[in-house]
Amino acid sequence: MKIVMDEKIPYLADALTAMGHKVVAKPGGEICAADVKDAGALFVRTRTFCNADLLEGSNVRFIGTATIGYDHIDDAYCRSRGIFWTSAPACNAGGVLQYVQSAVYLWCRKCNRSPKELTLGVVGVGAIGSRIASWAQSAGMSVLLNDPPREAAGERGFVSLQQIAAESDIITFHPTLTRDGEFPSYHLAGKNFFDSLQRMPLFINASRGPVADNEALLSAYKNGKIADIVIDVWEGEPDINRELLDVSFIATPHIAGYSAEGKLNATNIVLKKFADYTEYKGKLPLATLPAPSQPTIKAPTEGEALIEIYNPMHDTEPLKNNPQTFEALRNNYKFRREPSAYKIEIS
Repeated sequence: MKIVMDEKIPYLADALTAMGHKVVAKPGGEICAADVKDAGALFVRTRTFCNADLLEGSNVRFIGTATIGYDHIDDAYCRSRGIFWTSAPACNAGGVLQYVQSAVYLWCRKCNRSPKELTLGVVGVGAIGSRIASWAQSAGMSVLLNDPPREAAGERGFVSLQQIAAESDIITFHPTLTRDGEFPSYHLAGKNFFDSLQRMPLFINASRGPVADNEALLSAYKNGKIADIVIDVWEGEPDINRELLDVSFIATPHIAGYSAEGKLNATNIVLKKFADYTEYKGKLPLATLPAPSQPTIKAPTEGEALIEIYNPMHDTEPLKNNPQTFEALRNNYKFRREPSAYKIEIS
């Protein structure tokens, strides 16, 4: 089978070739209708929009997106054409958790505050949000959870967005991006939300760019409603708001989930689903990761250890210095290792 794939999905091309397929790898944003016309399957990331413009008249019957988000896939169109598609839920949860951990500890260092005196509000308590909440509780923070879809399904333990805004010292957003339905998340963090903030919190968005109204976010910072901003996802990527970039404490090019473990997870998830779809009977050629070159991390605290493993300031500086290179920084990112790859010794 001819398969077209985003060239930045690691480990995948070799695996598909080993399974006997003909692989065409291209930059995700350059994949076009002519490329997929005679392809049976398509593997993408968020830069390839899988809709009628790309797929009409093609032979594609399987789409695998090696991402958690899937708003770049036109579900209604795919269903109408009998195209099966799948994503990689929770694949990068560990990487986003790592990003938020390091950001929080860096902010605590900057403000000379202890996590144990802070309240963290988590908006969107899915695979990522729940892991962040669990970590925050273990670090001694008070934690507030907001997830209207889960609450509407009968689950307990959630609070309103208004309570999050009133009582949180740090607010981190992790909902799925939805524009319709009972609980749309598009511009969930908008002017009304920012106006209701009471404690000048640290604001974190590592979910999807349009979850936060970037103009309203910038205005809230200027008006003293927000103490600091940590932003990894942006409206209009890669053409991002330069003023918002300049004032943000941490600003990165959509790489919060870009750990080696997360990328491997994503590839293996979509590969397994493709194997099931095609009823592949052989042994799947799944990749593995080697041990890091420095397997032991020694630090005085857990927070300092996590910052040593990954410091998002190292990704902030090149973006602030050269914002026009957003896409290049993202596409050529050197995947970091997650804390689970190391032995941490607290001295």
